[in-house]
Amino acid sequence: MRARLLAVLVTFALAGVAAFAVPLLSATADQRTQQLIISRSSDVERFVVLAQQAVDSGDLMALTAEARRYSWLYGDAVLVVDTQRVPLVQTGGLTAEDPSLQGLVEATLRNQPGPRVEQVTPWSDEPVLFTRPVGTGTRVSGVVVLRASATRAAADVGARWGAVAAGALLVAALFVLLSILLARWMVRPLVQLENGVLAVAGGRRAQVPERSGPRELRSLAASVNRMSEAVVEAAGQQRRLVADTSHQLRNPMAALRLRLDSLAADVGAHPTYDAAVAEVERLDRILDGLLTLATAESTSTRLAAGEDAEPADLAAVVAERVDAWRLSADEAGATLVPRAGHTDPVLVCTPESELAQLLDVLLDNAVHHAGRGATITAGWETGEATVTLLVTDDGPGLPPEDLSRATERFWRAGGEGAPRGTGLGLAIAREQTRARGGVLELRAVEPHGLQVRVTLPAVGTS
Repeated sequence: MRARLLAVLVTFALAGVAAFAVPLLSATADQRTQQLIISRSSDVERFVVLAQQAVDSGDLMALTAEARRYSWLYGDAVLVVDTQRVPLVQTGGLTAEDPSLQGLVEATLRNQPGPRVEQVTPWSDEPVLFTRPVGTGTRVSGVVVLRASATRAAADVGARWGAVAAGALLVAALFVLLSILLARWMVRPLVQLENGVLAVAGGRRAQVPERSGPRELRSLAASVNRMSEAVVEAAGQQRRLVADTSHQLRNPMAALRLRLDSLAADVGAHPTYDAAVAEVERLDRILDGLLTLATAESTSTRLAAGEDAEPADLAAVVAERVDAWRLSADEAGATLVPRAGHTDPVLVCTPESELAQLLDVLLDNAVHHAGRGATITAGWETGEATVTLLVTDDGPGLPPEDLSRATERFWRAGGEGAPRGTGLGLAIAREQTRARGGVLELRAVEPHGLQVRVTLPAVGTS
């Protein structure tokens, strides 16, 4: 935006300078041209008077002397002819036999005006011709032709144009500087606002200066700061509520578990007692899941505050967790295998503990939901700047309408014989992935099955 605004301001500034400088250049050239015309026209009139006197008296000495002295002084040529086209005075190389002058002389003898003098420019090098008839009224006794050099006038115009151009460049430079300062004054608060919004998105408080830029932007900066305080405080309260609630419930849950265990000898095998123990264990798992979820949600805040992610070798973590879950898979009647062909280290921007916890969630979900006889494969794919962790099974999978809901908190797949979980596993995996700048998605596998894809930034790209 700053570049576009600066381009517009500079364009208008240069257009304004050009609109002032171009007419000034033309006016300067016109002024010097008029000076040349006035000066040489008065000289021609003087020669007309001398020529008339010479024709009347028959004495050409004064006219000849004046013409030679003029040519020597100014370097201009003078030609005076009578009505018979006979030259009375010829100086500076101007002769009556010049074909280019014959038509001009004939027109002047007929009292027609001389040629129009073009505007003198710095590159004008052609001489200028001035003609006047000798005599008065209809009585013409000769013609005076003056060929004036435009070199000196062109040099003067060039000098004046140089001064105008220098002034225009100086003014243009000042305008460009003012445009840069104005653009910075207007755009800098927008950049600060953008940084503030990004800070809010990252879970940090925005610190947008409220005393820079236009009044509207200052008001907006104050609003962003207030919104940041409210959003960060609300997010913090939510995380603290989940964490505190989970923590405070642990003691009563532990006491309840101890009381149930103490009743085991008295009650013995009883369906109600077994159901109560199962529910207590399930509540305990839910509390563990809520604590883990609260930790995952706070990870993005820590990263936004500047914590660096410790890289981990995905290949090593996958191999280690597959070995750890192979026994559970065997007990569930499923086959768990690592994907073949992966031997080189694959580094991702996620700590090894979080990566192992993430893989535990995905493998636990696959082992308990794929069913007996299913094959579960764990592996990964490498991209240009990312690595995608893949956990695939050929179990029953999920209906299309359930794929988008599977990562919601406390959502569990229904159906007869469906395992009773907490409904927090994939939600925790999603939050952990998002906190590390990744994406978790579920895809159906043909002809049946489910694939969980976790895309994480590779080392050097976060």
